[in-house]
Amino acid sequence: MPVSVAARAVTRFVLDRTQPWQREDPHAQIDAAFTLLAHGWPAPERQAPPHRPPQAASASTARPPGLRERKKAATRQAITDAALELFTARGYDQVGVREIAETAGTSIATLFAYFPDGKASLVFPADRSEHIAALVDAVHLRSPGQSVLRALHDHMAGRGPFEPDPAPDQQRALDLIRATPQLRDFALHSWTVAQEPLTAAITREAALPADDLAARLLARHVLQIPDLANTISADARHTLDVVTALLERGWPACLTE
Repeated sequence: MPVSVAARAVTRFVLDRTQPWQREDPHAQIDAAFTLLAHGWPAPERQAPPHRPPQAASASTARPPGLRERKKAATRQAITDAALELFTARGYDQVGVREIAETAGTSIATLFAYFPDGKASLVFPADRSEHIAALVDAVHLRSPGQSVLRALHDHMAGRGPFEPDPAPDQQRALDLIRATPQLRDFALHSWTVAQEPLTAAITREAALPADDLAARLLARHVLQIPDLANTISADARHTLDVVTALLERGWPACLTE
């Protein structure tokens, strides 16, 4: 099974390099991609002096949410709960946003004010900016001597499809996402939108140029792991472990202990 997962990940990553959205020299892209996949990430951040950006106030010292924030959170959760209930009962394509808004006891205008990215975003209640900040923090605040790749693995291991013990509603949402192409596409976008800030964090920690291709590829590949977990294996955590090993050690070294 590790061979199958790693092989499909390699195929995904190689084919991804041929897409027309890239701005860089395609030959340099291909060379960097094959070097990373053949030899793994060299983890130069282990030799670079640590970079510790100023941190915002911790959750324990931050001001507790006021009445307005609590009402907004309750409205957002009601919309997500209604969408999840209706999508699960009848299927994503059979439910419209008007029915979701009515079930949640709100208006369509309010629904789109909270979820401007549309219908597919309704089962993703987390704030995107907080999600991106958490990924960047995982790189900057990793343990001494830990690679950025291992730090991202450990951060992701408790989130999204890798959650070890999801609550029943979380599991319903994960099952729905896995079974619904539109939701899988949105989930992938929700991860890959962090590519630029994550690349910036990696290059800063590794003392690499801001346009380093290997760092950009590493960020992009890591952010595709949740989608790989939803599409190539029933065991999401196994996929995370195997693909992390691939990016750490390269192919085929990742296949041996």
